Amino acid sequence: MTNTRDYNQEMIDNQARKYAYGFDFDVIHPYMLTSFQPFFRPGSLLELGSFKGDLTRRLASHFDDITCVEASEVAAAEAAAKLGKAAQIIVSSFEQAVLPRKYDNIVLTHVLEHIDDPVAVLKRINDEWLADGGSFFLVCPNANAPSRQIAVKMGLISHNTAVTPAEAEHGHRCTYTLDTLERDARAAGLNVVHRSGIFFKALANFQWDRLLQTDIISPAYLDGCYQLGQQYPDLCSSIFLLCTRGAMAPAPAV
Repeated sequence: MTNTRDYNQEMIDNQARKYAYGFDFDVIHPYMLTSFQPFFRPGSLLELGSFKGDLTRRLASHFDDITCVEASEVAAAEAAAKLGKAAQIIVSSFEQAVLPRKYDNIVLTHVLEHIDDPVAVLKRINDEWLADGGSFFLVCPNANAPSRQIAVKMGLISHNTAVTPAEAEHGHRCTYTLDTLERDARAAGLNVVHRSGIFFKALANFQWDRLLQTDIISPAYLDGCYQLGQQYPDLCSSIFLLCTRGAMAPAPAV
């Protein structure tokens, strides 16, 4: 796409959906960290697309050396106010970012589906930013989540991988499945060493937000959904690839 993007506008809630839900912050973020923690490497961390710093605050309990890249200056300002000296924040798109070094851990969560050329950005991660022996944590919303498949059966979405008009307003460019996510990671030269899902999910985010305000859902039930997601990754809210640095992928022919 060649249109100039307004990242501040894209993060504004619209009539059909919020940009981020309480379910994301209160359920998915903690279980992301549970999934990531066995693979953390000692040293530095780069978070690409830190939004307002909510996940960054959780990561700060594991890392003292955090750099964030965020394209929205409005979101970056809110993150800076929350994080203080816990992270260095660079306001830039990924395509234009100039980073001074390589990082032992890189986190890209619920962001790749927003990128115009995802393979090109993944290639930068592999070739320029991920240290040898480092871990790259890649998470995207899952097109095959039961909640989304139910929406298709209800006629609310045309097909699992569709990008709805409301999602497009929020900057979504595609909706990934495990196979298409791994396809793009491999095309960028990354080595995929682990694949999984995060949290079995049969309800939409707005439904979860309502339930979480009641006593219907217990911590044990949430843990059960997380554990079931390990058994059925293709039925999870989010899909997760752990990658390591591979050989530099050849530049595309001009």
